[in-house]
Amino acid sequence: MEQQEEEARMHKAEFDPSEIEYVSYGGEHHLPLIMNLVDQELSEPYSIFTYRYFVYLWPHLSFLAFHKGKCVGTVVCKMGEHRSTFRGYIAMLVVIKPYRGRGIATELVTRSIKVMMESGCEEVTLEAEVTNKGALALYGRLGFIRAKRLFRYYLNGVDAFRLKLLFPCPEIHPSLSMMADRVESHGHHDHIALEECPEHHHIS
Repeated sequence: MEQQEEEARMHKAEFDPSEIEYVSYGGEHHLPLIMNLVDQELSEPYSIFTYRYFVYLWPHLSFLAFHKGKCVGTVVCKMGEHRSTFRGYIAMLVVIKPYRGRGIATELVTRSIKVMMESGCEEVTLEAEVTNKGALALYGRLGFIRAKRLFRYYLNGVDAFRLKLLFPCPEIHPSLSMMADRVESHGHHDHIALEECPEHHHIS
């Protein structure tokens, strides 16, 4: 484990946070970028139909992060009625290894959550592997709680936590409120990078 952490540090990309550009899903030309990124990093396989289901129905909930024209991170989400509750769901969150730890994942997911809030969602949920400490820490900072443990949830046999964020609760996740305000004031293409960024919330 220590050797892996040392190798990860050695392969960190050198960049200024202001060089990261965040954009919402803009059409078919973004789909291969999302697919390639997720396929590289995920422990769970997805078909092209799964990707299209999310980005065609909820394009405004998907965001991509670019560094000098290279796609380095993405978040894919949906929202809808669930047992009389209007709920958002974070399906995929990925940042490639050299760019982790610089707040890109936090910024991506915060942008999606802000749109969900504005769209009237009462809560946001997702599943994360119980062994993925980075993702659990990130979502914990944003106010998510561990609502349930799902045994052998993934194909690799690992358990998952179902995480849940309830609205409104600014006192629980002040960092989310602060970042949402900054997104509002700077617009879609500002360059915010805060806190530690883990890998995709489905893998460790």
